[in-house]
Amino acid sequence: MTPRELSVIMQYMQVVEGSFVRRLNRFVAEVELEGRREMVHVRNTGRLEELLVPGARAFLVTSGHEARKYKHSLIAVEKEGMIVNIDSQAPNAIVHEAMLAGQLQELGRIHTVQREVTWGNSRFDLYYEGNGRRGYMEVKGVTLIKDGIAMFPDAPTIRGRKHVLELAEAVRAGYEGVVLFLVQMRGAHCFAPHASMDPPFAEALREAAAAGVRVWAYDAVVTTCGIAFGEPLEVKL
Repeated sequence: MTPRELSVIMQYMQVVEGSFVRRLNRFVAEVELEGRREMVHVRNTGRLEELLVPGARAFLVTSGHEARKYKHSLIAVEKEGMIVNIDSQAPNAIVHEAMLAGQLQELGRIHTVQREVTWGNSRFDLYYEGNGRRGYMEVKGVTLIKDGIAMFPDAPTIRGRKHVLELAEAVRAGYEGVVLFLVQMRGAHCFAPHASMDPPFAEALREAAAAGVRVWAYDAVVTTCGIAFGEPLEVKL
């Protein structure tokens, strides 16, 4: 890991390791921890079928809140010797900090970044200003790589399609619009929409790009206790 990669990092506290047993529903899984099976919260509602397999090394954070139903939350798993972050809350936080640190090569230094900003009837992940530019950004976490290609989504997403088309509307209104796909692992050489899984999303992304929405992808450096902003990836629409 280079100094640049480590300059923006999300560190987890109280990480414990277990063995994945099974997923019960979108939000709950069973993991073996210290010889006993325990129900845990899953911080990702995607399918994750290629990651959440019986026996996979699992990494969880421990909650300090007694009122929580589940003591642990699943944030990462190991696949073929590589740690993959699956925390759906991580991409927005990492990209927000990377923007403030000037690490998005395409944007450079900007002086204002706000999270969860409403424009019209839309609500975007990020709004930015600086260097004579202003725009809205949607951040999508990516946990699927096939044959070296990072792909999104891993399940049909009506919400994701809506977001990219709304960004196209913002561009038509005079703003910049960006969809940034943060691949929550290393190992991909490019990014492409998962057209066979969700044809409408892939078509919406191409339509938005044609309207002026920028489509960017970055990978991430993932350890057992953190995730750091990585390097840009080629985008193939």
